[in-house]
Amino acid sequence: MRTEMAPLESRITDELRLIPRWSIACAIATFVAAQYYFWVLLPQLRHTSSHIPLVLHLYLTTSLGALLALYFLMVGYITQDAPRRGMNVRVWMICVIIPGGIGAVLYFLLRQPLLASCPSCSAKIEGDYHYCPHCSYQVSGCCGRCYASTRITDLFCTRCGHDLASDHPPERLQAFVSR
Repeated sequence: MRTEMAPLESRITDELRLIPRWSIACAIATFVAAQYYFWVLLPQLRHTSSHIPLVLHLYLTTSLGALLALYFLMVGYITQDAPRRGMNVRVWMICVIIPGGIGAVLYFLLRQPLLASCPSCSAKIEGDYHYCPHCSYQVSGCCGRCYASTRITDLFCTRCGHDLASDHPPERLQAFVSR
């Protein structure tokens, strides 16, 4: 079970590395500023004491500060993620500014898949393509019957049971099989 989680943890770590330092600094500054406002400035502006229990006040101020900080982290993430998906950063930054978080939800619902480069012609292609649409180079292994993704070590297709040895993979893939 530990080995199954390693790729997921690795992917999450890789995604978190996309957040730029300026975004992290803005998030920390925003959280600290929100706490300063609610704990120092706001009580000075009020002439009457608040009747909110301390635990509820702590929860509300921490939650609001965390949401504001999360907003800056999300903006930083989108500025780095959109170009690697072939999307226009300026358009998505305008959408993210939309109040209520609707722009961020739209970004994560409508974002394009990650792009990869074809080893043969260097064209940008989607990461889940089996063949390059520009030069017909086979980028990854697939079943000859149902075209499901396969690993080089698979003898039979996991979806339809087709004998993968009868598909005659390209020379570059046969080199891996003979090892």
